[in-house]
Amino acid sequence: MERRMIPNILSIAGSDCSGGAGIQADLKAISANGGYAMTVITALTAQNTRGVTAVSLCPPELIAAQIAAIRDDIAIDAVKIGMLGDATVIATVAEGIAGLRCPVVLDPVMVAKSGDRLLQAEAVAALRALIPRVSLITPNLPEAADLLGLPEATSLDEMRAQAQALRALGPAAVLLKGGHLIGATSPDLLLDATGETWVEAPRIATRNTHGTGCTLSSALATRLGAGVPLERAVREAKAYLSAALASADRLSVGAGHGPVNHFYALQESAE
Repeated sequence: MERRMIPNILSIAGSDCSGGAGIQADLKAISANGGYAMTVITALTAQNTRGVTAVSLCPPELIAAQIAAIRDDIAIDAVKIGMLGDATVIATVAEGIAGLRCPVVLDPVMVAKSGDRLLQAEAVAALRALIPRVSLITPNLPEAADLLGLPEATSLDEMRAQAQALRALGPAAVLLKGGHLIGATSPDLLLDATGETWVEAPRIATRNTHGTGCTLSSALATRLGAGVPLERAVREAKAYLSAALASADRLSVGAGHGPVNHFYALQESAE
C-alpha cells in the first residue's frame, strides 16, 4: 500500500511561553494529528496559566519575510491563522498568504482565557476584511459577538443566527463553538454552503482548558490539509480535543487554567 505524504501545515500565530496556547499548542496539535508543523510568529507574549503580562508584536517586515521564506521553498497544504494583534499585522498576513491554493483556517484570537485582550479593539474591522479570504473561521461565542458587534449568544437559536451572520461576512464556512453555553454538552455549529451541522461532545470537568481554540483549529487545519472532507475533519478534530481535555488532569502545569494534554495518545501507547 502506498503511504500518504505527511501534510505540511503552516501556523501563523503568537508565541505562548508557557506552552499551552498559540504557536506552541499549534505545533503540538499539528504533530499529534499527523502533520508537519511550520510557523510564522506574529507576536511574543509573556504569559502563564493565570494571565498575560506582556505582548510585543513582531515587525511586519519580519512576518512577511517568514511567510515568503516558507512559500519560496516548501509546499503548504493548509494554513492555520491565530493571534494577529493589530491591523498592520492583519494586512501583512493577508498579503503574505494571497494566492495560496490550500485550506485556510482562521481562529480569531481576540481575548485570552484569562480575559486579557490579544487583538486591539480598533483592529476588529481589519479582521472582518480578512474573513472573506479564508476557508473556515472558528470563533467561540465571545469572539463571534465581538466580530458582529452583538451581545454574546446564550442559546442554540442565537448561535444559529450569529453563525449565519458570520457566514455573511464571506468565509466559505463557519464553525461557531458553543463551549461557553451552560449544559452537559459542548455544542458546535458548522455552517457552509450545504447547510448546518451540529457537532456535540460531553462537557469535560477540568480547569485545564488553556489553548483549546488553538488546539482545535490546528487539528482541523491538519485534517483538511490531509484531504479530509470538512464535516469529517470537524468531527475528528473535536474528538481529538475532547480526548486531550479528558487527559488534561494528568498534567501539573501552573495554578490557573492549565493546558490540554496534546500527546495523550502517544503517552497511552508508551504505557
